[in-house]
Amino acid sequence: MMVVLAGGGTAGHIEPALALADALRRAEPQIGITCLGTERGLETRLVPLRGYDLAMVPAVPLPRALTPKLLTVPGRLAGAISAAAGILDRVRADVLVGFGGYVATPGYGGAWRRGVPIVVHEANPKAGLANRLGARLTDHVFTGHPDAQLSGGRYIGIPIREQISQLDRLALGDKSRAHFGLRDDLPTLLVFGGSQGARSINQAVTDARPLFRQAGVQVLHVVGPKNAAEPEDHTADGVPFITVPYVDRMDLAYAAADMALCRAGALTCAELAAVGLPAVYVPLPHGNGEQRLNAEPIVSAGGGLLVDDSQLTAEWIRDNVLGVLTDTDRVVGMSEAASSTGRRNADDELAHIVLNVIREKRSEGR
Repeated sequence: MMVVLAGGGTAGHIEPALALADALRRAEPQIGITCLGTERGLETRLVPLRGYDLAMVPAVPLPRALTPKLLTVPGRLAGAISAAAGILDRVRADVLVGFGGYVATPGYGGAWRRGVPIVVHEANPKAGLANRLGARLTDHVFTGHPDAQLSGGRYIGIPIREQISQLDRLALGDKSRAHFGLRDDLPTLLVFGGSQGARSINQAVTDARPLFRQAGVQVLHVVGPKNAAEPEDHTADGVPFITVPYVDRMDLAYAAADMALCRAGALTCAELAAVGLPAVYVPLPHGNGEQRLNAEPIVSAGGGLLVDDSQLTAEWIRDNVLGVLTDTDRVVGMSEAASSTGRRNADDELAHIVLNVIREKRSEGR
């Protein structure tokens, strides 16, 4: 069997694709997997690191509005579709699975041209243009958000890494806190703002440092690599406050924490719900409001708090977060509520679907 995955550009597209790749290999160890990518996306680094083949197609960003740039799209898109079709031919693809982003549109076009079955997965509540197109070319459409706006979509959740989906936070808690230099007897807040950090989150949490110390709440603050070169220990009065540029092992960071304070990207929300880690969600203040929609089902279930970026201050943290973190019963209740909204096995479920699509296609050809 040979599967081609099309989901490049951002981690939100790439990580679910790689989680599916891992699940496919667990189910069928001899399966062949090739990922489509562009030279400008994170996939150029992430895909080879995970041990998968990467084949390049030209990037063709689709304008979101009617501008003169729209006139240049058809010619460039035709070239990208031809490149994708050539890759499908070369690897003798049985199926193409698209996750959206620049690389998905030529992938869908190439697969449709070659008669290769298409599977679409949309992680966000508002589907992008690429997946709206892909959904018109197949009956195999799946979503990561229960209220996703994509015709024919069936909700299965977002595929996440097995390292996260199978995490036992309670079993790894003490070990994880020791790994980061944290105490095992204090409530712990994990703060992160995405791969590069988030200025507003970093500022509010830094301003609140004395308040954390007074409340006896320790903090692991992932500030982003552009904001720090090395880890720093700001422990005072025996209450740790650790800042790090980045964390390679987010499973350990999740296990160390009692609550997170973070953005509300689709993948972040899926991971936190899956492991039952309650969170304070701070949606990006720009865009189409998608991040707020990502967090709302978790918050509505009681598994988190939601605050506008402009309202996040040290005082807001004092009034709304510290009291929760120091109330063990409430943290436990929020953890259970968050977990009730999570999907731990979306990777295996989607892998099962993809394998069935291949088998059905092959049986039809006999």
